[in-house]
Amino acid sequence: MLAVIETGGKQYTVEEGSVVDVELLDVGNGVSHTFSNVLFISDDGKVMIGKPTVEGASVDAEIIGSVKADRVLVFKRKPRKDYRKRIGHRQRYTKIKITKITGM
Repeated sequence: MLAVIETGGKQYTVEEGSVVDVELLDVGNGVSHTFSNVLFISDDGKVMIGKPTVEGASVDAEIIGSVKADRVLVFKRKPRKDYRKRIGHRQRYTKIKITKITGM
C-alpha cells in the first residue's frame, strides 16, 4: 500500500514500514502520530485521489526521534570592502516510521 501525505508544507510518498524524515514536529519520541492530510492512496492497482484530500484516510506513524541534516555553509563577501561573513545552518527533521495506512 502506497500513500502521499502532506505535512510541514511538503508532500511525502510513504509505504507501510518505511522510515521518512519530515519537517520538525512538536511531539516526543516513541509517540504515535496520525497524519490526516492524505492526498493519494494506491493498493494493488486500486487508486484513490483526493480532492484535495482522501475522505476518511489516515496514516499512522511512530516518532523515532529528531535528527539534523548536514551543515550548509553560507559565505558572504563584498569586494574591496574587507567584509567576510560565514554562517552555518543545520535543518532539524523528525524521523518517523509508518505503521499503518487506512482508508482503502
